[in-house]
Amino acid sequence: MKFWLLLFVCLGIIVNSTGNTMSSEGNDPAYHLILKEDSNAVKAIETEILKEASENIERYRKGDVAIVFKDETGKPVQNAEIKIIQKTHDYLFGALIYDLVRDESSRPVLFKQRFKDIFNFAVLSCLWAPYEPIPGMTRWKRILPVISWCKENGITTKAHHLVWTNPAGYPDWLSDFSVPMSEELLKARIINLVTGFKGKIDDWDVVNEATHTRTWKHVEVSYATKEPIQDAADFCEIPFRWAYSANPEGNLVLNEFQQIMSLTMRQRFYNLVAELQKRGTPITGLGIQAHEPWDCWFPPKEVWATLDYYTEFGYPLHITEFMPQSSGKEITGGWRKGVWTEENQADFAEQFYRLCFGHPATESICWMELSDQYVYLPGGGLIDENYRPKPAYNRLRKLIHEEWKTNLTSETDKEGMVTFRGFYGQYNIDLILDDGKIKTFEFHVSDDEENKWVFTVKD
Repeated sequence: MKFWLLLFVCLGIIVNSTGNTMSSEGNDPAYHLILKEDSNAVKAIETEILKEASENIERYRKGDVAIVFKDETGKPVQNAEIKIIQKTHDYLFGALIYDLVRDESSRPVLFKQRFKDIFNFAVLSCLWAPYEPIPGMTRWKRILPVISWCKENGITTKAHHLVWTNPAGYPDWLSDFSVPMSEELLKARIINLVTGFKGKIDDWDVVNEATHTRTWKHVEVSYATKEPIQDAADFCEIPFRWAYSANPEGNLVLNEFQQIMSLTMRQRFYNLVAELQKRGTPITGLGIQAHEPWDCWFPPKEVWATLDYYTEFGYPLHITEFMPQSSGKEITGGWRKGVWTEENQADFAEQFYRLCFGHPATESICWMELSDQYVYLPGGGLIDENYRPKPAYNRLRKLIHEEWKTNLTSETDKEGMVTFRGFYGQYNIDLILDDGKIKTFEFHVSDDEENKWVFTVKD
């Protein structure tokens, strides 16, 4: 505690009675850290939090494994060389895959290759306006080929989102109907989508940005408003119950933005989640958007504090819509100085992924747009307009598929056993016999299993 207090004093940060941080430079809770890039305190905080994240990765993202090999007589296979190869991650690393659905990818084969070489998680759009531009004329057929490709390549699919009262979130034709009728149409939309795609898409962002936008009933107010929490909870609860009735086994997420850099909005979302949990709303996860302010380098302390803040609810946390840029614009937020170059984009991305993967409450991280070709935030992609990997792409690929994967060689002991500690996911293990033959076995290392197996080696 003394360590953090000293750092806070160095940073000019005041800790109030609720444990929240406020800048001594002013009372604006939205952007409250004003620091110097070369501050010793900044470096000390980064070092300390990243160290904790690294220790957590070892503790929470890996499990102890014991495998015994026996021949058909029950005799242990001793002193045999083995190769352990991790094939997949349980943790979800992903991005939006809208380009394939919209047929906007100029080279779909290369786009798919770049995507699957790094990600195991794809987010599709079911935004109401483009999905159903004419009443009853939905575009589900455009989604199915993309889902099929994802399934063939072991990529988990999720849809974003079912309900959003931003004008971009619903079609113009809906305003032709009364509020009660539009609610019936919304109910039909949710049940049709969640039921129809069951088994193909089981993960849904159900309600988006409810603490920032109007409720469904308040059509007379601007969409960008802050409704009372009770009203927002009334608005959110019903769609979640509709979605749950359509797929009780689905993963149903409440998604919100402006969480990392605004204490005010963090508190509003916390209050909404608390109210919905009190009501028994069938939420299974919380989405923490991580793209605003667009040009801000998030202080690691605030990232960690945000994740800690929501841990008490017991819901898995999903990092959604992360997209730092390489546009050449000035870096804001006070934590780092400079401009958003490709190298700075990569440095920030690596730091952010280490923090999120190192926090035990998170289950997924989603980058927004893979490519710069059609991205709405200039330079926000991981690959450029010609689909060439940028430094951030290479950095994340190295993290996800090298540093955070378990691939090793070993040897069975006199009991025919090999033990190791590995990241959670699907594995192959090759047993190399004295005659040079290779026997391959499959297993899955899970955080809720004992992770012990006995394999029989047959001739």
